[in-house]
Amino acid sequence: MADPIRIALAGLGTVGTGVVKMVQTHAQMLTARAGRAIEITAVSARSRSKDRGVDLSGYVWEDDPVALARRDDVDILIEVMGGEDGPAKAAVETALKNGKHVITANKAMLAHHGQALAELAEANGAALRFEAAVAGGIPCVKALTEGLAGNQITRVMGVMNGTCNYILTQMEDTGADYADVLKDAQELGYAEADPAFDVGGIDAAHKLALLSATAFGTRVDFAGVKTEGIDKITLTDIQHAAHMGYAVKLLGVARMNEDGLEQRMQPCLVPHSSPLGQLDGVTNMVVFEGDFVGQCVFSGPGAGEGATASAIMGDVMDIARGLNIPAFGVPATDLEAADLSASGATAAYYLRLTLADRPGTFAEAARILGEHDISIDRMRQYDHAAVEAPVTIVTHAAVPEHLHRALAAIDASEVSLATPVALRIEAL
Repeated sequence: MADPIRIALAGLGTVGTGVVKMVQTHAQMLTARAGRAIEITAVSARSRSKDRGVDLSGYVWEDDPVALARRDDVDILIEVMGGEDGPAKAAVETALKNGKHVITANKAMLAHHGQALAELAEANGAALRFEAAVAGGIPCVKALTEGLAGNQITRVMGVMNGTCNYILTQMEDTGADYADVLKDAQELGYAEADPAFDVGGIDAAHKLALLSATAFGTRVDFAGVKTEGIDKITLTDIQHAAHMGYAVKLLGVARMNEDGLEQRMQPCLVPHSSPLGQLDGVTNMVVFEGDFVGQCVFSGPGAGEGATASAIMGDVMDIARGLNIPAFGVPATDLEAADLSASGATAAYYLRLTLADRPGTFAEAARILGEHDISIDRMRQYDHAAVEAPVTIVTHAAVPEHLHRALAAIDASEVSLATPVALRIEAL
């Protein structure tokens, strides 16, 4: 049997502790499957005295994660500290420069520095793996780089943030408004005290940028992801969408259009009967479309101790077996920056207008839409007060830029009493 594969673990929070538990619980099974023993040799975290519920006495302790990354008795550095820069990035760079493999769950670091780190890994003959950085326990990176490697990927989409999905599904199921459900999510531990990264779509956009680069063979471009959160979604929109057979989801979509790469993370409507529409709670779902395979749907836990540790161990097993695939599926030096799509693919839209309650206001709004080549598929007017007339519209497929101009014109007109709301309807 080959020599053991030796692991250094930087970070002993929820995920790091989960990795320790998995190695200790399944040592015999992991050895049998990898063909060599999987051993933790050293660890690093902020506090030595904290009780983490696992036995760490058999591991060397390093206070400095960079010193941990330099150790001679380490083959793989597992980085689960978090943080875009700082100690996490320094430790990863040190490990790679010393020819050590790196496995990380740090989506923010990779979204901003993934290209440089991938080039550093390849220059030193090391692997850089990040299954745990995207969609928790779902093996979606492996699906792209291995199982679907024979396909030209045409579209990537998915629900990649469990906090947002929990909030949106609870709003629909209970009729509670956004603020109340967010507070509930914080009390349950699904949302942080400062939830901006989650509800603002940033966390999910990091993940989309990594999947997009892997799917389309481009450099990671987080800045190129058009990002919109769920904080402006109202209960009214969720209820109106449900009446029309749709569910509201924070949906990430990446596709290669004729004029370049389109990447967006935004609230969208999806058919309620679809797998994405039926996705409840904190579960994640990722959908890949390939030219030969068609559509593949992957669903599972998007975060948590067990799910993330499971993803990390999958990467450990690959390295232990001698599998070293470039971080983004092709050599980093072959990756090129993608041209960004100027307007994006056409789509139908859900619109909510608040019009003055007097004759001719809807006709004026419809006229403005028509002037911008926006065709109405169906509309509905809801009960209203004496002053306002709320109207919902579903359009036929429209060019996004044309729609935005039309809504700006409606907003500036005398018939509009509030800024129009527009949600894209994603075809599945």
